Amino acid sequence: MDISTDYRVIETADLPSGRFDRVSIRLHWLTVLLVAFQLTTAFLPHEEGNGRMLRMLHRSAGVLTLAVVLFRLFWRARFAFLPPFPPNMSKAQQRAAKANEYALYGMLLVQPLTGLADAVVHGRPFMLFGLQVPALMAMNRPLFHLTGQLHEAGAWMLIGLIGLHIGAALLHGLVLRDGVLQRMLPERFSRAP
Repeated sequence: MDISTDYRVIETADLPSGRFDRVSIRLHWLTVLLVAFQLTTAFLPHEEGNGRMLRMLHRSAGVLTLAVVLFRLFWRARFAFLPPFPPNMSKAQQRAAKANEYALYGMLLVQPLTGLADAVVHGRPFMLFGLQVPALMAMNRPLFHLTGQLHEAGAWMLIGLIGLHIGAALLHGLVLRDGVLQRMLPERFSRAP
């Protein structure tokens, strides 16, 4: 038995049936916090005094989000315990859930990349994790406008996908009560009173 199999057994042995493994749950909620921070820093006013700091925080959190999502995908492919859908969930609902999940992963990868591209093609130095990144190329105005538009459109698309994801989670948790919501909640919130 290799190390990855040993870890999977240890990680899922004490989980209630139908729950994701602890690492997947923690990565999910870390992603939620990072995306909430991203959206907050994106929509706060970027006035002269705090604009540079907010942009640096937004970009840095974007890079961190990208790293977490890449690790999530690696973890999911190699070690994660993915519980099956409830038996009463229709094939159409399952396909819709998978489509939303894949679209979310896609946007969580694309958004940080379009944001970084926007910073690079602007042709100026920028801050990342408190360090100044030198200008990597001269200003490319058409590409700068394109990356900015893609990043903004992607943000709205991501917000829509998140809204669908939250709506479906609440439907399963509050209306259908089929355990789908509880399988990704942190353990202390998933137990019935």
